[in-house]
Amino acid sequence: MADSINKTWVQKGLSGIKQLLIMLVLFLIVSTAVDLWRGKDIPTEALPAISALDLNDNLVDVMAMSHDKPVLVYFWGTWCPVCNFVTPSVNLLSEHYSVVSVAMSSGSDDRLTHFLTEKGYSLSTINDQQSFLAREWSVQVTPTVMVFKDGELKHYTTGFTSLPGMWWRMMFA
Repeated sequence: MADSINKTWVQKGLSGIKQLLIMLVLFLIVSTAVDLWRGKDIPTEALPAISALDLNDNLVDVMAMSHDKPVLVYFWGTWCPVCNFVTPSVNLLSEHYSVVSVAMSSGSDDRLTHFLTEKGYSLSTINDQQSFLAREWSVQVTPTVMVFKDGELKHYTTGFTSLPGMWWRMMFA
């Protein structure tokens, strides 16, 4: 009797793991398809420059920075509810990797600086008040995460992105 209970428990455990793996694979397929559809207008060749002054008056040139190591570019907005979940992870990643955030339509420099300070974010942030950079890059969904290496766009994703997902993209850029 104990043997049949153990087999049933083991069989249920294996069945649960199998179902979890199937769901994970389906999630990855759907997520990849959605990213490809949302990012269909994002340029992959003849890339526009991302070169501007950040809120600390430092010149940020993503393409030049990406020749040394991968650079994560994070398009977001203070008004974006999903960004409230993703930005803390981006900020944490910025402690270990090169990260440039582009705040889209998020108000004046003073307002944006106050927001970043209040949240405790130390991201290098370009204030894209009129969403000029976002339009140039055809960014239509926030947040959008792009990873550049050697002047090339290696990875991009839109919508919610996890810290492991961003870390993974940086490692394999």
